[in-house]
Amino acid sequence: MNPIKVMIVEDDAKIADLHRRFTEKVEGFEVVAIAQGLDDAKEMIEIFEPDLILLDLYFPEGTSLEMLREIRTKGLETDVILITAAREMGPLKEALRGGVFDYIIKPVILDRFKACLFRFGKYHSRLRNPETLEQKDVDSMRHPSSSASAVTPSEDLPKGIDPLTLKKVQDVFKDPDIENGLGAEDVGSLIGASRSTTRRYLEYLVSVGFIYPDLVYGTVGRPERKYFRN
Repeated sequence: MNPIKVMIVEDDAKIADLHRRFTEKVEGFEVVAIAQGLDDAKEMIEIFEPDLILLDLYFPEGTSLEMLREIRTKGLETDVILITAAREMGPLKEALRGGVFDYIIKPVILDRFKACLFRFGKYHSRLRNPETLEQKDVDSMRHPSSSASAVTPSEDLPKGIDPLTLKKVQDVFKDPDIENGLGAEDVGSLIGASRSTTRRYLEYLVSVGFIYPDLVYGTVGRPERKYFRN
């Protein structure tokens, strides 16, 4: 099967290169072009016909939301993942209405990024399938969180995600007494796993919509990344 063609649109050369290296860590994806401006990006889309665009939001010439609208208006078979430092609700709403596949907030976490591409890979593969669809197929593509309460079948899991460990992590968040969120260290201590291993499972569950992350600021020290059940 041909690799998924990815185009990166990012005006910061160092960040663009970082996202390129992240993408190349995921099997089945190939970066075919990098554009550092919106005008160049529009030309490259026509030349390279990417399957997926990793799109920054803000550029010196404006936001990329207009380009997103153009992609949809022209009916191009290109999906978009918006990667941005913007935390305002307005751009998020407009991006979602414009049909982005996902919305990743900078700085990008590798595990979250990889899980997102893995999910896109499954979505893209199913769109290529010439067979007829069942309702469950549509639901899994459009509403991944609707099936996230159950453990994903092992054949659908990304490399490094064990179904038994995944179920343990999910079970932690099914506890009705958990309301204030849990950090990776908290979950790790409950299931008997290291913080780094637990973080990998947590970020996978974020990608499928089972939980969501947030930064919790304490009275002293750095903010802590905690996870909450959707």
